[in-house]
Amino acid sequence: MRTLIDYVRSGAADLTNRQMALLLLVYLTPGPHTVRGLARILGVSKPVVTRALNTLGGLGYLRRERDQDDRRNVFVVRTSDGTNFLEGFKRFLRADDSGNGSRPAIGLRPDQREPAFAHP
Repeated sequence: MRTLIDYVRSGAADLTNRQMALLLLVYLTPGPHTVRGLARILGVSKPVVTRALNTLGGLGYLRRERDQDDRRNVFVVRTSDGTNFLEGFKRFLRADDSGNGSRPAIGLRPDQREPAFAHP
Protein backbone atom coordinates (compact mmCIF):
# COMPACT_ATOMS: atom_id res chain seq x y z
CA MET A 1 0.00 0.00 0.00
CA ARG A 2 2.82 2.36 0.86
CA THR A 3 4.26 1.92 -2.64
CA LEU A 4 1.00 3.04 -4.25
CA ILE A 5 0.65 6.03 -1.95
CA ASP A 6 4.24 7.06 -2.61
CA TYR A 7 3.68 6.58 -6.34
CA VAL A 8 0.65 8.89 -6.28
CA ARG A 9 2.64 11.46 -4.32
CA SER A 10 5.63 11.22 -6.70
CA GLY A 11 4.10 13.55 -9.26
CA ALA A 12 4.33 10.93 -12.01
CA ALA A 13 1.39 10.41 -14.33
CA ASP A 14 -1.47 8.93 -12.32
CA LEU A 15 -2.47 6.02 -14.57
CA THR A 16 -5.70 4.10 -14.16
CA ASN A 17 -5.59 0.32 -13.81
CA ARG A 18 -6.79 0.03 -17.41
CA GLN A 19 -4.06 2.34 -18.69
CA MET A 20 -1.37 0.52 -16.70
CA ALA A 21 -2.64 -2.88 -17.91
CA LEU A 22 -2.54 -1.66 -21.51
CA LEU A 23 0.93 -0.21 -21.08
CA LEU A 24 2.29 -3.39 -19.50
CA LEU A 25 0.62 -5.54 -22.14
CA VAL A 26 2.37 -3.66 -24.94
CA TYR A 27 5.74 -3.67 -23.17
CA LEU A 28 5.72 -7.22 -21.83
CA THR A 29 4.19 -9.21 -24.69
CA PRO A 30 5.49 -9.63 -28.22
CA GLY A 31 3.88 -7.48 -30.90
CA PRO A 32 2.72 -6.32 -33.22
CA HIS A 33 -0.12 -4.84 -31.19
CA THR A 34 -3.33 -3.49 -32.67
CA VAL A 35 -6.29 -1.78 -31.01
CA ARG A 36 -8.50 -4.72 -31.93
CA GLY A 37 -6.04 -7.27 -30.52
CA LEU A 38 -5.47 -5.32 -27.31
CA ALA A 39 -9.23 -4.93 -26.81
CA ARG A 40 -9.72 -8.68 -27.28
CA ILE A 41 -6.98 -9.58 -24.79
CA LEU A 42 -8.27 -7.12 -22.17
CA GLY A 43 -11.92 -8.05 -22.78
CA VAL A 44 -13.01 -4.47 -23.45
CA SER A 45 -14.30 -2.57 -26.47
CA LYS A 46 -12.09 -0.87 -29.05
CA PRO A 47 -13.26 2.62 -27.96
CA VAL A 48 -12.11 1.83 -24.40
CA VAL A 49 -8.64 0.95 -25.70
CA THR A 50 -8.62 4.02 -27.96
CA ARG A 51 -9.37 6.34 -25.01
CA ALA A 52 -6.59 4.76 -22.95
CA LEU A 53 -4.22 5.02 -25.92
CA ASN A 54 -5.09 8.69 -26.35
CA THR A 55 -4.04 9.32 -22.76
CA LEU A 56 -0.91 7.16 -22.94
CA GLY A 57 0.00 8.70 -26.30
CA GLY A 58 -0.42 12.18 -24.85
CA LEU A 59 2.02 11.24 -22.11
CA GLY A 60 4.41 9.87 -24.72
CA TYR A 61 4.34 6.33 -23.29
CA LEU A 62 2.92 4.64 -26.42
CA ARG A 63 2.65 5.64 -30.06
CA ARG A 64 0.44 4.61 -32.99
CA GLU A 65 2.36 3.71 -36.12
CA ARG A 66 1.02 2.82 -39.58
CA ASP A 67 2.00 -0.56 -40.98
CA GLN A 68 4.27 0.16 -43.94
CA ASP A 69 3.12 -3.02 -45.72
CA ASP A 70 -0.61 -2.36 -45.30
CA ARG A 71 -1.39 1.29 -44.59
CA ARG A 72 -4.84 0.34 -43.28
CA ASN A 73 -3.29 -1.28 -40.20
CA VAL A 74 -2.17 0.76 -37.22
CA PHE A 75 0.18 -0.71 -34.66
CA VAL A 76 0.64 0.39 -31.05
CA VAL A 77 4.36 0.67 -30.32
CA ARG A 78 6.65 1.40 -27.38
CA THR A 79 8.44 4.70 -26.86
CA SER A 80 11.54 5.69 -24.94
CA ASP A 81 9.39 7.80 -22.57
CA GLY A 82 7.27 4.73 -21.83
CA THR A 83 10.38 2.67 -21.21
CA ASN A 84 11.70 5.35 -18.85
CA PHE A 85 8.39 5.46 -16.98
CA LEU A 86 8.28 1.69 -16.49
CA GLU A 87 11.96 1.51 -15.50
CA GLY A 88 11.30 4.20 -12.89
CA PHE A 89 8.21 2.38 -11.67
CA LYS A 90 10.21 -0.85 -11.39
CA ARG A 91 12.88 0.91 -9.32
CA PHE A 92 10.11 2.41 -7.20
CA LEU A 93 8.76 -1.05 -6.43
CA ARG A 94 12.23 -2.44 -5.72
CA ALA A 95 12.92 0.40 -3.28
CA ASP A 96 9.80 -0.61 -1.37
CA ASP A 97 10.78 -4.29 -1.40
CA SER A 98 14.26 -3.54 -0.12
CA GLY A 99 12.99 -1.34 2.69
CA ASN A 100 15.03 1.54 1.29
CA GLY A 101 13.30 4.76 2.26
CA SER A 102 14.48 6.75 -0.75
CA ARG A 103 12.11 6.89 -3.69
CA PRO A 104 13.32 7.32 -7.27
CA ALA A 105 11.75 9.94 -9.48
CA ILE A 106 9.50 8.25 -12.04
CA GLY A 107 7.70 9.41 -15.13
CA LEU A 108 10.16 12.22 -15.73
CA ARG A 109 12.01 12.93 -18.94
CA PRO A 110 15.80 12.77 -18.73
CA ASP A 111 16.08 16.55 -18.96
CA GLN A 112 13.86 16.87 -15.88
CA ARG A 113 15.83 14.86 -13.33
CA GLU A 114 17.09 11.45 -14.25
CA PRO A 115 19.25 9.96 -16.98
CA ALA A 116 17.78 8.28 -20.01
CA PHE A 117 17.46 4.54 -20.19
CA ALA A 118 18.07 2.49 -23.28
CA HIS A 119 14.97 1.61 -25.27
CA PRO A 120 14.58 -2.18 -25.61
